[in-house]
Amino acid sequence: MKTSLRLAGCGLALILSASARADANLDLPPDPLDLKGAVTYALDHNYAILQAREEIRQQEGIVLQVRAPQIPNVTGTYNYQRNAAAISSYYPPENSEWFAELKATQMLFAGGGIAASIKNAELTRDASLSDLQTTVDTALLAVRTAFYNVILTREKVRVQEENVALYESQLHDTQNQFQVGSVSNFEVLRARVALANAQPDLITARNDYRIAVEQLRQALGMPEGGAGAGAAPFPTVQGSLDCQVEPCDVEAALISAHERRPELARLDKLEEAGQQSVTSARSTYYPNLGIFGAYEWAGIGFAQDSNYNANGWLFGLQSTWSIFDGRNTAGKVVQAKSQLRQAQLSRLDEELAIDVEVRQAASSVQEAGELVDASRETVGQAEEALRLADSRFKAGTATQLDVQTSQVALTQARTNQLQANYNYLVAAATLRKAMGLGDALVQP
Repeated sequence: MKTSLRLAGCGLALILSASARADANLDLPPDPLDLKGAVTYALDHNYAILQAREEIRQQEGIVLQVRAPQIPNVTGTYNYQRNAAAISSYYPPENSEWFAELKATQMLFAGGGIAASIKNAELTRDASLSDLQTTVDTALLAVRTAFYNVILTREKVRVQEENVALYESQLHDTQNQFQVGSVSNFEVLRARVALANAQPDLITARNDYRIAVEQLRQALGMPEGGAGAGAAPFPTVQGSLDCQVEPCDVEAALISAHERRPELARLDKLEEAGQQSVTSARSTYYPNLGIFGAYEWAGIGFAQDSNYNANGWLFGLQSTWSIFDGRNTAGKVVQAKSQLRQAQLSRLDEELAIDVEVRQAASSVQEAGELVDASRETVGQAEEALRLADSRFKAGTATQLDVQTSQVALTQARTNQLQANYNYLVAAATLRKAMGLGDALVQP
């Protein structure tokens, strides 16, 4: 099955250009920070993405390295030697000799090993491009999740603050009623206890929000502040958890995943690279052949009038053939074939894992969508129940316990709605990644 790589169209130079901005970690994200700003900032500052880009640069260097035998090599050699007259092999005795050579060599045939090694390195580099795409998709999903979590925890703080404000209002109303004698001191005491019991939830919600902000900072790759200043002030997060539930086609999602997942593209490249490794391993069964040419200078001593000096061109062919290497080549071929088979099995295993991942993500989207629809109806009903209970309490036909029970139900309903919206947004983003579509805010 043919797979596609979304980053391939960007070009290697464009992908690597962002790594030159690795020292831009001192930059801060925009303030206020919306989801698009967070995704854009993470693309240039997330450390996992920066490392993946450097791995591609490393693979590009390997391609240049293995391509070297295919290009003519030029070397220069110089040697000067000084001897005692007693051990000189010349007559009359001369105690110094020198030699210089400029030599060019070109490999003509190496059993296909050089071409296979180059192709192997290029395929491995292309596999790193797929790894980069996987890293980008994973990092941006983490950014989205952390961003939504900041909004979720912030809204939970708001819900708890409203809850505390309602309990404070109830305490105030109960105290007024106690002063006119319509309720007993027991009702006032119960209102105070209810208000006190609401405070821990508010404290916990505020702490969850602070932790969520730091988790988003980490996902973005945002640096901490300057010397002595502690952490850099985090920008105001702008956004909401409003969502629109959409149907999910599992079969279409599976087809998209098989066509677009970078993990499959990576394994395809590694399988092709494995085939080249087999060719490279077999290359030593054949002789290699090269051509060389050189210009040499040689002399005895440095006096031009009495010593021997000579220079001239030379050309030739050179070849080596390992007729029997103790089955070293055979062992390499067996290893290469085994690695190729492992790559093929890895792709089959990855396909199965992706199928399961897509189905699980689609199921999570369906569940989250149903919870979103249910929570919307529950909040409306809870708000009306609290309004009626409060009106009846003020009219003297309901107890304070009825009001508090309705208020607890409303707080729980609002919290459930926020959690349902958060779960749906995260599930939808996870399904999109599972389908190989990447983040919706990143242009393919």
